Amino acid sequence: MNDQANSVDERYATTPATLTSWSRQDTTWMLGLFGTAIGAGTLFLPINAGLGGFWPLMILAVLAFPMTFFAHRGLTRFVLSGREGSDITDVVEEHFGLKAGAAITLLYFFAIFPILLIYSVALTNTVGSFMEHQLHIAPPPRAILSLVLILGLLAVVRCGEQVIVKAMSLMVYPFIVALLFLAVYLVPHWNGGILSTASTVPAPSALLHTLWLAIPVMVFSFNHSPIISAFAVDQKRQHGEHAEERSSQILSRAHILMVVMVLFFVFSCVLTLSPAQLAEAKAQNLSILSYLANHFSNPTIAFAAPLIAFVAIAKSFLGHYIGASEGLKGLVLKSGRRPAAKTLDRMTAAFMLVVCWIVATLNPSILGMIETLGGPIIASILFLMPMYAIRKVPAMAKYRGQASNVFVTAVGLVAITALIYSLMS
Repeated sequence: MNDQANSVDERYATTPATLTSWSRQDTTWMLGLFGTAIGAGTLFLPINAGLGGFWPLMILAVLAFPMTFFAHRGLTRFVLSGREGSDITDVVEEHFGLKAGAAITLLYFFAIFPILLIYSVALTNTVGSFMEHQLHIAPPPRAILSLVLILGLLAVVRCGEQVIVKAMSLMVYPFIVALLFLAVYLVPHWNGGILSTASTVPAPSALLHTLWLAIPVMVFSFNHSPIISAFAVDQKRQHGEHAEERSSQILSRAHILMVVMVLFFVFSCVLTLSPAQLAEAKAQNLSILSYLANHFSNPTIAFAAPLIAFVAIAKSFLGHYIGASEGLKGLVLKSGRRPAAKTLDRMTAAFMLVVCWIVATLNPSILGMIETLGGPIIASILFLMPMYAIRKVPAMAKYRGQASNVFVTAVGLVAITALIYSLMS
């Protein structure tokens, strides 16, 4: 126990007394956060957000930054409020007790792991379609293709968390360029699109109903809660007592980048396509890239779209793997078993490989329902749990009384009730 205490003291002794200047590591984390949030969901966002019409989309555009920044800052502060080196599952147990810690860890895992399965299926479908339609070669059997792809991503995972974040930050660059290219490419094709609905201001009740159902789409399109725990732990290790200040700076820059890039892409799409065309894309269950490729019959977009989708899905897979593996390890440790760290890492990787491979091979359509069911859990952990902790936990008392707390709580309740309503309707 004394050795452990001395180790903690030594770690604190190495933390800086003052906040250092912006570093390459900060940039890497900023892009890693961007990479986790901006993935496959972004490619469906123009369809979902644009269907509501011009005025709801404008309101969502204004709310995008505060919705995402304040929520993820609250979750980061929650993790930072724990002991040195504690991840989100440890902090929940520290603040709320063993039973609550086990319950939240279980929810945390089941909120993130289904999304990892969805990315496994989407990745296999994207590469298989690309080989068949663009490269004009027969893809290997689905079981082999999915195994090779998942093994490739897990090879990156085995290199460690820092390598994952670095890989994601590197993959962000071509994705940003691709989004910019597509958004700029569409500019000459702007024909008003969604502006046709601008002259009609919806009734307040209709506007509120549209926003109520659209807010979860915006929230989860920018969601990167699976990587927040690892991010906060690293910030505390790097910056000590200044971790909250630096993490807020990184989060704000990452969210500005997200909002500007994604909204430019969204508006470029909805100014090109009419509401009827967006509805057609939704009915065909196509991403905006696939619909645009068919709409313009452009070979460049038809070839580039699957590559962009592959990068988007691979980035999000890596980011969600961090959260899913963290939750699974927490469940194992809270069950009373204490395997060695390397053994636990191997067990986690093996479990992820087998389950992701089986699901990607079977290609079940029910995964969309699983993702929706995970939505309320994610909203509870991302929005409501940190706000509850601010009210109840002494270590977070300094954040009480801020207007952003009321805003985050309200958005969280809206997201949860809208998702439950969608499931029941």
